[in-house]
Amino acid sequence: MAKLYFRHGAMGSSKTANALMVEYNYYERGKKALLLKPQLDNRDGEAIIKSRMGLQKQCRFVEEFVQMSDEVISGYDCVIVDEAQFCKKSDIEFFVHVVDEVGIPVICYGLRTDFRRELFEGSMWLLAWADVIEEIKTVCWCGQGACCNTRIGEDGKVIKDGSQVLLGANDKYVALCRKHYKEENIGPGLRV
Repeated sequence: MAKLYFRHGAMGSSKTANALMVEYNYYERGKKALLLKPQLDNRDGEAIIKSRMGLQKQCRFVEEFVQMSDEVISGYDCVIVDEAQFCKKSDIEFFVHVVDEVGIPVICYGLRTDFRRELFEGSMWLLAWADVIEEIKTVCWCGQGACCNTRIGEDGKVIKDGSQVLLGANDKYVALCRKHYKEENIGPGLRV
C-alpha cells in the first residue's frame, strides 16, 4: 500500500542527499522515481536538485506535476519531493491523491520550521496528513541534536525576524539545538 512520507530535518541534515540516494536506489532496481522540487527553489539553477555534498540530478517542478494526469503519474514507481516546505496546501492535497487514488508512494523531504521556529505551509499539511513522519537528525556545534534553523546575518549575528523565505545554505543558516538558539549562541568557529 502506497504511503505519504514526510522526512524532515534541520538545515544540514542531508535531506537532499538522502532524497537523491533514494532516487538512485529505485533506478538501480530498474524502477522509475520522479524527482520534484518547487519552482521557488532556484538556488542551484532550473530543474536541478543539488546537495551540499555535490550530488545532483535533473528534476521536474511540483507545479508541473500537479497538472499531470493520473495516467502519466502511474508510469512512475515513486515520487520524491525535495524542499517540500515550500509546497502549498493544494500541492500536499495532490500528493495525498497520488498516494490514495493512483497508488504511488510520495516521499517528501523538507524543513519542519523556519528560522523563527514557525511552520512552513507545506510542512504544516505534511505533518497533518503524512502516513509516516521521520526526523533526519543533525547536531548543533555543542554535540546535542539540532532542531532549530537559525538565520545568520552578514555580521555573524542571529536574525529572528524578516521574511519567512530567504534562500541560502551555510552562508545564511546554521542548525542549533534549542538552548543555543534561545541564547543566540552560534558557537566557536562557525563557517559563515
